[in-house]
Amino acid sequence: MNENTQTYTIDAAGKRLGQVATEAARLLMGKNTVTFLRHVVTPVTVKIENASKMDIPEGKKTEIYQSYSGYPGGRRTETLEHLGERLGYSEVVRRTVKGMLPKNKLQARMMKNLQVTE
Repeated sequence: MNENTQTYTIDAAGKRLGQVATEAARLLMGKNTVTFLRHVVTPVTVKIENASKMDIPEGKKTEIYQSYSGYPGGRRTETLEHLGERLGYSEVVRRTVKGMLPKNKLQARMMKNLQVTE
């Protein structure tokens, strides 16, 4: 990190998953700055704390996360609740934020600026 990197901290305790992810994605893209440029990665670090204490309603816990390996029969699905138990709720937040970022070459660079703690 260099000296002009801004750090934002989001406390996820008691907040909804979508609210936390939307705020993090907006900060990672730099939409809150007056010098916003869509082709430049903003020098920010977003830290999300207390990811395991989020308010996730019962209906959302059955939401399906899926991945595809590229091979026939290679589609894997699991629920949000199972993913949270298996890899932790920090991974649930990370995948949700990634889905809200633009699908281009900058997405991976923006995701490196995201730090999620349980």
